[in-house]
Amino acid sequence: MSKTVRIGIIGSGGIAGKHVEAYKKMSDVEVVAIADVIPGKADEFIKKFELKGAQGFDNYRSLLELNLDGVSICTPNNSHHSISIDSLQSEKHVLVEKPMAITLEQATEMVCTAKKTEKILTIGFQPRYDPNMKELKRVIQSGQLGKVYYIQTGGGRRRGMPRGTFIKKELAGAGALADIGCYSLDLALHALGYPKPLTVSSYASNFFGTNPKYHPESDAFEVEDFGVALIRLEGGIALNFKISWAMHMDSLGPTLFLGTDAGLKVTPAGSGPWSGVWDGGIGTITMFHDILGQHTESPIPVQNHQTDIFYEKVRDFVVAIQEGKEAPIPGEQILINQAIIDGILRSAAIGREVEIDIPTI
Repeated sequence: MSKTVRIGIIGSGGIAGKHVEAYKKMSDVEVVAIADVIPGKADEFIKKFELKGAQGFDNYRSLLELNLDGVSICTPNNSHHSISIDSLQSEKHVLVEKPMAITLEQATEMVCTAKKTEKILTIGFQPRYDPNMKELKRVIQSGQLGKVYYIQTGGGRRRGMPRGTFIKKELAGAGALADIGCYSLDLALHALGYPKPLTVSSYASNFFGTNPKYHPESDAFEVEDFGVALIRLEGGIALNFKISWAMHMDSLGPTLFLGTDAGLKVTPAGSGPWSGVWDGGIGTITMFHDILGQHTESPIPVQNHQTDIFYEKVRDFVVAIQEGKEAPIPGEQILINQAIIDGILRSAAIGREVEIDIPTI
């Protein structure tokens, strides 16, 4: 029988609710503590989700003094780094929500600390657990495309700008790039085996977020709502990336993988003004190739599944703790994702190409 895993949740906002709902479905998990910086909010969360026996704290450091196996970090982006470091140094395994951190330096320190403490640091990229995302990776890794030399990824919401902590640079670090762009990058990079980025040339803007016609908190909007970049990856691969929270367009196009033997076109699932990006699932996968000299298009069946990808993400974290496995979505991989976002922001700020230098861990 697997041991009962004792979990603490730091932060009690909307995403924390998703975590606790997942943990409550597991008979071998006990959520023993909640922490939130707003006085009384942790206790309200405990009552709402009927976490009998759980303790509430206004300071996460008090939570870390408890006998816990792991923590879910569900706080604003700017605190991911410090809370993760403190949790790892308190000998707790860590599942931290995306984006991993605000800066490349912060992400690097998180990975180094996990390595030093020999604790799990896994990042909250649940789209990986979609069976169709797994199939996409399997097809690309099979070699059927030949050498992949070009990828187009990203996507755009016609209207899908969040509010509050998401639009404050001090709290979020970045806007659409960090919020949904990180998923698009992971889709492409994970399928390829996370090749290292070399350079990036980018552009970013926030014409919609800063306009009261489109956003009710335009006066407080400090991050980008649109970004586009050309990223050179090792192995002679070009990555065309684009992301948008808002635009006057129905789509920024599908994700494309071009190879010397075949190509793949991948469209996201969903419809409506908040759809069109990879925080959801896959709609279609089509392979373009030649058979007997004839141009051929072959649809790859997409599973109509009922997989709870958020649950699977949290469950994988618990199993890794129980069985002493490595991090399911390791910080070392997402460090590369963070480095690209960092490079995009730097390039956009100065208006020219920059190099991406990933520190040796």
